[in-house]
Amino acid sequence: MEMTYEQAEKARLILLGTGTPNALPNRYGPCVAIIVNSTPYLFDFGSGLVRRMKQAKIDIKTIQTVFLTHLHTDHTIGYPDLIFTTWVLGRHNSLEVYGPPGITNMTEYIERAYAEDINARIDGLEPANTTGYKVNCHEIDPGLIFKDTNINVEAFPVNHGLLKAFGYRITTPDRVIVISGDTSPSDDLIEYYSNCDILVHEVYSAEGFKELPENWQEYHKSMHTSTYELGDIAEKVKPKSLILYHQLFWGRSEEELVEEIKTRYSGEVISGKDLDQF
Repeated sequence: MEMTYEQAEKARLILLGTGTPNALPNRYGPCVAIIVNSTPYLFDFGSGLVRRMKQAKIDIKTIQTVFLTHLHTDHTIGYPDLIFTTWVLGRHNSLEVYGPPGITNMTEYIERAYAEDINARIDGLEPANTTGYKVNCHEIDPGLIFKDTNINVEAFPVNHGLLKAFGYRITTPDRVIVISGDTSPSDDLIEYYSNCDILVHEVYSAEGFKELPENWQEYHKSMHTSTYELGDIAEKVKPKSLILYHQLFWGRSEEELVEEIKTRYSGEVISGKDLDQF
């Protein structure tokens, strides 16, 4: 029988969404859940995250602390869903959101956009609580940004164009998990990734890249990490498991994507799918 997170004694990592802006029907937007002692923490708010949480048997009423890597739409389009659907379905506590500069402004505009809905639910016949739609925003800098009895979360800066973007290093009682967010390679990543048990990393096919128009090659080269570049990074930091998400295949299969990395890296590589658990 498949283990659910309530039964798990160790920290659990669930890929709720592994997609990109490309609308692949089997890959929802980027979202990673880490669950420790039955407490879920979310990283990014891609499309479909609430329904994926239900599929993963996460009690959405317990969602409280969430983290955002950057403000691109594919990582934030599910933010209103996270705020309001979980409230409608019974979440009472305010969300605590940690993310880059701009998250406060985005949150305020979302609440304004849904003001009519909020008012109708609170002032109408629906027995909605008056707290679950509220959000407390924490705009972060690099370093330790969150700590409780379950996890420590350290933010580190990553290169992702004009947006201020972060990756996260999460220390749980039994292992260290790093989530890259969207990033191009840099020497600093070696330090942030070192001595981790699981590295969850974005990636694009280096071979598929060759077939892109020149302007798109320039974009992806400066914003993201190729299979060959990721293989070189992983060979230096040697995570116990390298898990791929936010995969840009460009006509390549999952097997081919993994093989491209394995030309540079000798360790375990897993091409993640939505709802995979580790």
